[in-house]
Amino acid sequence: QVQLVESGGGLVQAGGSLRLSCAASGRTLSNYSMGWFRQAPGKERDFVAGISWSGGSTYYADFVKGRFTISRDIAKNTVYLQMNSLKPEDTAVYYCAADRQWRRVAAPKTSKEYDYWGQGTQVTVSS
Repeated sequence: QVQLVESGGGLVQAGGSLRLSCAASGRTLSNYSMGWFRQAPGKERDFVAGISWSGGSTYYADFVKGRFTISRDIAKNTVYLQMNSLKPEDTAVYYCAADRQWRRVAAPKTSKEYDYWGQGTQVTVSS
């Protein structure tokens, strides 16, 4: 059974930073692209960032480019999302997800392409 567990969320002031972690068990992540999504109350789940299975390519939504960085540690089977210069509009539940396709060239940006999801971690940015 594959499990993804996010951690690192919390309350931070605008302009601050947080680092989210996503630890996997039951599947070695090294052969799968990984993604981070977020969902604010009353809104759809949006793609935030993705990283290819090799770690060689990263992808970002326009609204986080230059502020967020996705990375992965193969040895720890963990994916990270470093979030800097946080804004109140970044407030949401953040989810990590594993690509359903083995060694896809590019990390997908649509949620339907991911088959395993974590439970989410709340990020709240105060103004």
